[in-house]
Amino acid sequence: MSDARWEFEQVCFTAVRDVLAKTGVHPRQIGCVIVNCSLFNPTPSLSAMIMNHFKMSSNVINYNLGGMGCSAGIVAVDLARQMLQLLPNTYVLVVSTENITQNWYFGNTKSMLIPNCLFRVGGAAMLLSNKRMDAWRSKYELQHVVRTHLAANDAAFNCVVEQEDAEGTRGVKLSKELMAIAGEALKANITTLGPLVLPISEQMLFAANLLVRKTLGKKRMRPYIPDFKLAFEHVCIHTGGRGVIDEIEKQLSLTPEYVDPSRATLYRFGNVSSSSIWYVLAYIESCKGVCKGDRVWQLAFGSGFKCNSAVWRANRRISDKHSAWDLFDHDKMAADLAQHP
Repeated sequence: MSDARWEFEQVCFTAVRDVLAKTGVHPRQIGCVIVNCSLFNPTPSLSAMIMNHFKMSSNVINYNLGGMGCSAGIVAVDLARQMLQLLPNTYVLVVSTENITQNWYFGNTKSMLIPNCLFRVGGAAMLLSNKRMDAWRSKYELQHVVRTHLAANDAAFNCVVEQEDAEGTRGVKLSKELMAIAGEALKANITTLGPLVLPISEQMLFAANLLVRKTLGKKRMRPYIPDFKLAFEHVCIHTGGRGVIDEIEKQLSLTPEYVDPSRATLYRFGNVSSSSIWYVLAYIESCKGVCKGDRVWQLAFGSGFKCNSAVWRANRRISDKHSAWDLFDHDKMAADLAQHP
């Protein structure tokens, strides 16, 4: 327990300290703290640990989201959005992380050993504001959050489960049906997201295809997949694994430049769970740059089974250099991945 707390402190206290320093916001100015960590939820809570360390005000509202998997970062952003609608003129601090120290699997069940190979230590802190004075300096404006949850489907509900193996060793089991279920969740999510972000031409093509398929039969015509490249300049895909990124690239007909940031994040950091979409965005800012008006799509999957999307619009030109991407060699990554197709 003490080692797990130390991991959280090293990762998240540093992330919070950095974001407060960059924005010039004092801890006592924050009105709400939201922390998401799926598997490590001690008492006092992780959000209370942050409040204590940074000596925040006693009237701060705090939430701790647990058990919500790798898509919980977008759930936390959605909760922050709702809090900003209720609390005028305030800041909401969002911290996304996962704890590895206490959740390493020491057994021998293959389906429960996979997370040991994928997951790594990571965390990110974000500051959201509804203050008028912050409009000119904020990086992004949150446009949409779309959340899809397939918990009513037993196969989806049980495809990512924390449990004990036959010897009583605790771990997380990943089902063989995970990729198929992720595909179903993605289809449901983009069906809701599409009308919010796609140009009218793509919406008309999709509607016409749907009408013809209903008339002639679904087997006689393939479904039309809208071109989401017309809706977004950047895509941040959760780094659940190489197969996840490959499948989304294929299903959405994305070009390599859209998925390279996610591949780079998986290559350098592994699966850092709910914080991975922020590592991907940091890569885009550091290595590519974001222009004013660019639209960013964050897409994440999580236990339950969930598929969540967040859409942001850049308020200004952004070319921040994040220390996480210092000295990163893209050519070396490309060469390494080419050797292991």
